[in-house]
Amino acid sequence: MRRQPRVLRCCRRCTTSAGDAFLFTADLPQPGSGVLCFPPLQERLRCLRRGSWRVAYIYPKPNLATFRYRVLNMIEALAANGVGRAASWFSAAELRDAEPILDQVDVIVLCHCKYTAPLAALVARARMRGQTVLFDIDDLVFDHRYVQLILDYLDHSAEEADMDYWFADFGRYGALLRLCDGVIVTNAYLAERVQAFCALPVAVLPNFMNGAQLEYSARILEAKRATDFQRDQHVHLGYFSGSPTHQRDFAVVADAIAALMESEQRIILRLVGQIALPAMLAPFAERVEQLPMQRFLALQRRIGEVEINLVPLLDNSFTNSKSELKVFEAAAVGTISVVSPLFTLRRAVSDGKTGYLARSHEWLGVLRRALAELDDYPAMAEAAAAAALSKYTPQVQGPAVARTLTTAWYREAGAMPWVP
Repeated sequence: MRRQPRVLRCCRRCTTSAGDAFLFTADLPQPGSGVLCFPPLQERLRCLRRGSWRVAYIYPKPNLATFRYRVLNMIEALAANGVGRAASWFSAAELRDAEPILDQVDVIVLCHCKYTAPLAALVARARMRGQTVLFDIDDLVFDHRYVQLILDYLDHSAEEADMDYWFADFGRYGALLRLCDGVIVTNAYLAERVQAFCALPVAVLPNFMNGAQLEYSARILEAKRATDFQRDQHVHLGYFSGSPTHQRDFAVVADAIAALMESEQRIILRLVGQIALPAMLAPFAERVEQLPMQRFLALQRRIGEVEINLVPLLDNSFTNSKSELKVFEAAAVGTISVVSPLFTLRRAVSDGKTGYLARSHEWLGVLRRALAELDDYPAMAEAAAAAALSKYTPQVQGPAVARTLTTAWYREAGAMPWVP
């Protein structure tokens, strides 16, 4: 009979068949609710009226993923960088109610929006009033030339109905993007894909953490420092998947993990999110922990409990367009990452100093190297945390956000992406 991985609820500590596994022995602090409270429309309208320079973000429907990084965190960074600037957000469903104030703002940012008649009318009205309209996107989902690549990457069917849906979906993103004055993306690789798609100028603003995430992560890191990163007898590898679309990414490292778990009884694998256990890992199910999707603060604790954060990715145009958030969020809680050396990831990790780089055929060797160098773990974790906090915070990114939203860079940007 096939053994099933252990499905954990929100327990404080985890146990395995090999005995108690306390991960890091520090008593890590519990998170708050991790629930974002969205102010009512009238409060957001009042907030926007307070500034002499006003920025309005439009997002289809608020969520805790892209909306948090590309809208809420940007607004927080702008607020942290001086007075006189006001920013707020509105959902697509609120456009009619927000119309009076939208006519008075200086900049409108359409974030991850698809073409609709109301949004096209909003852009047209903004043009007549001399307002700036920017398009913010963090994924390669606007150019129909990549549809087949992404269907293959997702292992998605490609029947007639699928093609109709995906080509239409990409087409609507691309159509709205083309109407704007400029485009904001998360990295230079994605900026090049935008410039290959259309002639619009592009600015690069990376993802970063918000204040609540930073405050809680600092408490986790301090708790680990207090015990000098003392650990139990096990080594915990963590894979944190945001959606079921990462099954093929995890397959990049699955064979290496199986070989490691066969030779090393101390290895515990933690899988968080919507990820199925591959067949080659089934024999080790008693040493596999599976947890459901976590709220964003609780996720920081789950990452902070493991020694090694795994970030395997297939190498293609879609994955190279992804941001480095899995690296800096782990670093903030004193957990090092082993990553595939894609565009942003290889720039976010200094191999052997703040983490490790592993090409697809190198994962087993790199993981064994990481195990052999565990005595250096505290120094590496501190270096990774320092690197993350030097770049991925609202305070650090605030000036770049302000320059991107309050200057006419899009009128002067040349062939290269504009980095504020």
